[in-house]
Amino acid sequence: MMNRITKPYFLLSVLVMALVCSCRTENDLSIDPPENEYIHPNSTLANLMGRVAMSDGSSDNIIDQSSSLRIQLPVTVTANGTELFIEDEDGYQDIENIFDLSDDDEDILIISYPITVIAPDFTTYSVNSDSELEDVTNIFPTTEDDDDIECIDFEYPITLYYFNELTETMDSVTINEDSELFNFIIDLQDYTAVTIGFPVVMIFSEGTTETIETAEDLENIILVSDNTCDEDDDNDYGDDDCESCSTADLEDALAQCTEWSIDKLFRDNNNLVNLYTDYTFTFNGDGTITVIEGANIFEGTWEAVIIDDELFFDVNVTDLPDFSDTWEVININMQPTEKKIELRLGVDRLRFGSYCN
Repeated sequence: MMNRITKPYFLLSVLVMALVCSCRTENDLSIDPPENEYIHPNSTLANLMGRVAMSDGSSDNIIDQSSSLRIQLPVTVTANGTELFIEDEDGYQDIENIFDLSDDDEDILIISYPITVIAPDFTTYSVNSDSELEDVTNIFPTTEDDDDIECIDFEYPITLYYFNELTETMDSVTINEDSELFNFIIDLQDYTAVTIGFPVVMIFSEGTTETIETAEDLENIILVSDNTCDEDDDNDYGDDDCESCSTADLEDALAQCTEWSIDKLFRDNNNLVNLYTDYTFTFNGDGTITVIEGANIFEGTWEAVIIDDELFFDVNVTDLPDFSDTWEVININMQPTEKKIELRLGVDRLRFGSYCN
């Protein structure tokens, strides 16, 4: 008796399961990706995406001295007595230009409070004084190897998919900026079966892009891109002034003055500038150098070269090894009454200056 009743129900169950399976086979493949396409909480991919989206505070270090904090613009500051209204990041260069007018004065920046600062996790703080800014800075100390990844970015919008357990359907959310992506990654444990709507476009620091088709490729390209650019997490505001300088820029600058002196010289963190106060350098158009110190004359060569899209100044004076090296050119500042050429080699610094008219 039981067998006769059970059999029809069994056949009906098999039929329903077959229909369900056939439907999922046709329609749900697109929302049932392989396991390695999911973004799991605390996974390598999730952490990397969060670090790419994290707020970067390095661009305004000339104001707040912190690569962790970002000042919400606009803001008013006074640089060496000149009031400036900073509406966008181009205004940071205006501050630097004022500071560069002279190397003999003390650069003083006064912030007009209140201001709002943005932390790496996009938390905002209202700040009313220098001491309060210092307090917030201490909460988010700057390190050389900070967490944010600045050498690659997402091109928005991107779409993330997740399984809605209430409706048992796949829902989506559109991400339009870093803060939205960062907060989504923070709350990732609140979502089920999260995937990315590929393809996504990634933007490298030099402006080129690459289209990514899989989660594995996305993880790999972020890993490879980390620390491949200068994240500018220091307070050396002039170290990017020559990003687009050419060999002609350096050659023209050197040709403007017949005598150059040493304004700065650090080797292995030793200040050597006082050893060369009486030396004058002449960079001749034929690529030779003449150095005069009293009755002493030294001869050498120089050349402006491009290496990996960066401008370098190759200096070779055999009897003056403190100068002989291939220096990166980080600033060419040709003011009417004062000229400066700033060079860098690791921790070493060299600056040639001239007051020729």
